[in-house]
This record gives sequence, C-alpha cells and structure tokens, in this order.
Amino acid sequence: MTTTETSGCPALIPLPDCNGREWARTAISRLQGDGRRSADTHLLKPLFPGLPGISIYLKDESTHPTGSLKHRLARSLFLYGICNGKIGQHTTLVEASSGSTAVSEAYFAQLLGLRFIAVMPRSTSRQKIQAIAGFGGECHFVDRAADVYDVALAIERETNGHYLDQFTNAERATDWRGNNNVAESIFRQMEEEEFPVPEWLVMSAGTGGTSATLGRYIRYRNLDTRLCVVDVENSAFYDAWKNGDLQATASGSRIEGIGRPRVEPSFVPGVIDHMIRVPDAASIAAGHVLSERLFRRIGGSTGTNFFGLCWIAANMIQEGRRGSIVTLICDSGHRYADTFYDRQWLATNKIDIDPYRRMLDRFLDTGVFEQLFPDAIAS
Repeated sequence: MTTTETSGCPALIPLPDCNGREWARTAISRLQGDGRRSADTHLLKPLFPGLPGISIYLKDESTHPTGSLKHRLARSLFLYGICNGKIGQHTTLVEASSGSTAVSEAYFAQLLGLRFIAVMPRSTSRQKIQAIAGFGGECHFVDRAADVYDVALAIERETNGHYLDQFTNAERATDWRGNNNVAESIFRQMEEEEFPVPEWLVMSAGTGGTSATLGRYIRYRNLDTRLCVVDVENSAFYDAWKNGDLQATASGSRIEGIGRPRVEPSFVPGVIDHMIRVPDAASIAAGHVLSERLFRRIGGSTGTNFFGLCWIAANMIQEGRRGSIVTLICDSGHRYADTFYDRQWLATNKIDIDPYRRMLDRFLDTGVFEQLFPDAIAS
C-alpha cells in the first residue's frame, strides 16, 4: 500500500484494527453472563392478618451474588464505563461508597481482573469491609462521610484510574425503559397477581438511582402506580424534594446505604409522587419486625422501606382502598450484626426501637396504626 501523498489527497496508511477492543469484548461478555444468571430475583408475598384487601410484595434483591440491590447498579456502572471508553484492561477503579455498592463493584473488578479501591466512612460495618476484601478490593477510610467524594477524586488522579461515581452515574448508567432493570422485573412478576398494577412502589434513596428508575419506568409505561420515597434522619433528600432546594445539606445518615449529606446528582425529585422522613428508631424497629416475620434478618434500609410501606398501607386502610404495595429487600441483615441488631450499639446511640416494634406488630396483626410521636414523621 502506498504512503505517497497525491495532489489534494492524504497519504494512504494502514487503517487501525480492533485488536485493542478485544479486552472490552471479553469484559462485556462476562458482565452480560452475570446478568443472565442473576438479574431476576424473587418477589415475596408475606401475609399479614391485619391487612385484608392489601397485598404486600417484597422484591428480594438480597439474593444477588453480592447480596444486595447494588449488584444491578455495579454491573451497570461497569458496562457504562467500558462502553464509554473509561475502563480498560489495566484501569484502577475507585468508588465512594458506604459499603454495599463497593462490595458489588469489588466482585465485578475481580471478575475482570482489575484493581479496585473503595473510599468509605470509617464507621462502615465490619461485615461489608470483610466482603470487599474477600473480593480482592482495597478499603480507604475517611472520618467524615462528606469527605468520600474528594478523596475518591484524589485517588483517581493519583492512580490515573477511573472514578465509577455511583452518586452521579446511577441514574444514567441504568436503562430505565427496561432491559431487565428492577422496575421492569417487578411489573413483569406482578402481571398475574390479584392487583397487578401496584397502588404504590415504596423505596428509600441512597444514590437516588433506583427511585429515578422506578419513577421513570412508571411514567414511560403510563401506569397509575405512584412512587413514595422514604428518607431518614440527617439526610438532605427530603428537604430537597419538599422545598425544591437541590443544594440542601445534612450531617449524614446512620442507616447505611441510604440518606446522604448532600443531594446527589442521581436523585430526581420530579418523578417522586410523595416522600416521608422517618426516625432511625422506626427504620430499625421495622427491620426487626420484618426479620422476625420472614424468619431471617434484613438490612436497615429495608426496614426504612418497610416502615414507609406500612405508613402507605395505613393510609389506604383509612381511605377504604384495596390494592397492592411493593417495596424492596435491599440487602441481608447479617451485615449489620454489630450495629442495628446489637442491643449495646442501640443503647450507645440512644435508639429505643421497642415502642415502634410494638406499634408495627399491632398494625400488622390488627390493622390499627397508632402513629407514635407524629411530629417525628415528616410527610
């Protein structure tokens, strides 16, 4: 082939081949294989004697290979990074995380043979730290939750790596129109149920990505379902939704995985129909109550979800409405044995869950919802 330039024409040169994309092809194939094996999870239907006419469903995301809802997000973030040319064969991956996302990302980094560094608060549960290390990940700790972003960016620069940035990319890395996301999976599994179109979906917010996916999918499918997002103490999301203040800040949540000290870019308030904010004691109590009725422990964020579901159910009963309500089991409670399920930890943090436990047990058995400390529940 000639390389001589002719008048007005560029020289002919060998065109590049695709050999450099071989790693990307292999990586995507491995990620898609994991998706085929693990994308769909069980939709549980526990029965509560005090709630006739209201069907409760729990989408159990704790059964993913890495034990949480974040398995879906991590896979999407990896696909997003590879397809945008940000992740290659030798890329060091960095994430800011309170734990569960980092566990899932460490799993996928190991699957692809990549170095992974998680930047997380020092207070992150011991079980999550062990899981990250078990998948070959490295943990870098900070004392303040608000510092994870800047430290992750600094490590990205130092390693010439890629910051996965779940808090920014969660809402854009997931295909909210379908492609087997959690919303599509829920509605597909509900098709043959008594009330196939739920009255409400209830979800807490961590990155805000899951609530954005749920809300967008509802609108895309033109469904009558409404979305309630449940926030926790010391989180910025509720104030941002209520007041329209996307610059709202807070001190940071004690319920790992949800609630944030700032409004994350993936939080989309415009797709949310209603929000409530509940005390940490109510979230943890709801986790204990649901764990006892499922005969296995669930995580604190699932407790938040379940409390919000009970609050919605109580309003439906008061209005004489029938129908279904769906929420998610985000992860297993074994990761919180030293915190939410430890009486000493609860006492040290001055969290009394017993009044809320009694209230929830009474509601589930009789349908009577005695709202304790009504000023503590913002709605």
